[in-house]
Amino acid sequence: MIIQTISIKSVTAQGMGTLSVFEGSHDVPFDIKRIYYIHGAPKGTHRGGHAHKALRQVLWCPYGSIRIRLDNGREKADVLLDSPDKGLIVEHYMWREMIWEKKDSVLCVAADSYYDESDYIRDYNEFLEAVKGKDLD
Repeated sequence: MIIQTISIKSVTAQGMGTLSVFEGSHDVPFDIKRIYYIHGAPKGTHRGGHAHKALRQVLWCPYGSIRIRLDNGREKADVLLDSPDKGLIVEHYMWREMIWEKKDSVLCVAADSYYDESDYIRDYNEFLEAVKGKDLD
């Protein structure tokens, strides 16, 4: 399984904090059409449990620690997002689960498409059928 992470550029101004930035089609391999974030979750929260047929995303955690569990139907891998300068590209046909390792962690997501419920695969067995025979790497 290929795991693609990005380094999010950061510039620190003495005594004024840090500005972090990435740009669609420049730092991530797609244009960005939607951004959302999840916050206020207690430690141990599990979210996700789905895949997308077409959607591509970059996930990052500007505050806290969130484990991303990835599964392409053949292999599984965990990526810990615990630094605001680390992003994770999640391609289509990738089952994902997000686990809050610290209370009040924030998960941000930039997606290449607008919300479309028909793009979701929410049943794991349906996902396994969908990826059978696909070249996903």
